[in-house]
Amino acid sequence: TDSQSERTIQTLKDMLRTCEIDFGKGLVNHLPLAEFSYNNNYHASIKATPFEALYGRKCRSPVYWTEVGGAQILSP
Repeated sequence: TDSQSERTIQTLKDMLRTCEIDFGKGLVNHLPLAEFSYNNNYHASIKATPFEALYGRKCRSPVYWTEVGGAQILSP
């Protein structure tokens, strides 16, 4: 594999490890949130988020992140 693929794999491992620490056995319920987070974070290598690179626009989310707090988020 190339270094970009290795970096992506490491990033995903780190995200999942963090989710496991935060959510424990409920990790599987939060995988859609981890995927959403990854796809909507800026990637310097493509100078955009993966969502923007794929669809050519910013993602419009119905979630107000400042109001989420301790609320549990599940897939739609």
